[in-house]
Amino acid sequence: MSFFRALAAEFQKLVTTRMWWLLAILLAVYVAFMAGGLGALFSSLTTDPEAAAASGGTGLPSDVELAPLLYSFASSIGYVFPLLLGALAVTSEFRHKTLTPTFLAAPHRQVVLSAKFVSQLLAGAVLGAIGYAVSVGSAAAALSAFGLDTGLDSSDTWALIGRGILAMALWGAIGVGVGVLVTNQVAAVVIVIAFTQFVEPILRFAASLSDVTASIGRFLPGAASDALVGASFYTVASFGGAETLEWWQGGLVLFGIAVVTTVIGGATTWRRDVS
Repeated sequence: MSFFRALAAEFQKLVTTRMWWLLAILLAVYVAFMAGGLGALFSSLTTDPEAAAASGGTGLPSDVELAPLLYSFASSIGYVFPLLLGALAVTSEFRHKTLTPTFLAAPHRQVVLSAKFVSQLLAGAVLGAIGYAVSVGSAAAALSAFGLDTGLDSSDTWALIGRGILAMALWGAIGVGVGVLVTNQVAAVVIVIAFTQFVEPILRFAASLSDVTASIGRFLPGAASDALVGASFYTVASFGGAETLEWWQGGLVLFGIAVVTTVIGGATTWRRDVS
């Protein structure tokens, strides 16, 4: 089977199951709630001096633009969704034992793995486009309702959105690497959720307490993703003191993680016998 036939097969597997659109719906709801809700909150504090004074200000540094910060919620909190989808694309094959017919149709296993990698890059980009459409729409509506600048006439805003979609695409590819390394579906899901929601935020906070560890912590995947996008509520709220990577460096770190995890998994678990 050629690479393009394998890629077409991966897309067919993806679109004929419910998982991708269930995750897309959850992503949209989650991002709309966070970007729209916090957009309304921060906008009201910005336009109401008395309320802002009572709450100690907006809670944002004076040099932080509100619109890009709200738009970036699609990736800063939503990256777990393409990561999960990428991991499930691999672990589902092991769980439902569909790898056997897959490998019978495509004896070259690396072709199948490469097709999964590319398909999840594209699927992650689609989730990214959905997430940013929702975050920009809900946040811009909140900003407009309070008469604040949405920044949609700025090329910098659209560049941020483009980099955010790229970050989500790379997270989908990282998910493939995670799925190949941890073939048990339950274990992979638990690891993804635990690391993204608990372990890495704690590591990033701990790293920010020292200049030495901060220079290391910026290479964590979540920190690299935020650097690629160029804005993140996590960076402003908890880790603003740490210097971040350049956007292109963050992208290279994410791509490197995706490639390394996939290559290691392809050289180990992917080569084992399946039944």
